[in-house]
Amino acid sequence: VQLVVSGGGLVQPGGSLILSCLASGVTLRYYTIGWFRQAPGKEREGISCITSSGRNTGYADSVKGRFTIVRDNAKATLYLQMNSLRPEDTAIYYCNAKTSRGLSFKPLKYDYWGQGTQVTVSS
Repeated sequence: VQLVVSGGGLVQPGGSLILSCLASGVTLRYYTIGWFRQAPGKEREGISCITSSGRNTGYADSVKGRFTIVRDNAKATLYLQMNSLRPEDTAIYYCNAKTSRGLSFKPLKYDYWGQGTQVTVSS
């Protein structure tokens, strides 16, 4: 199983980025996907998740109204649209997959972890 994340980079406060997570080795439509991030010196934080069908989504309060999670099962790809970025959004962002049903922000619930991508919000 591979979850390859791309789209990170440096962006100014107030700017936008789109992260992509391409899955291989799995049939993505069977998995709930979560986006997590980890800033230096902080614990890994679950910020968004989406059920296998895409019908249900969840967002942490820290990103609600600014981030949008979308999945395209036909392309085996997940997206995280990030708008109105703030310096406190600076972190390494990860895409993870789990086979169990339901939304979760708990890292231990996830079976597969992708490599991270750095997002830096700075002027």
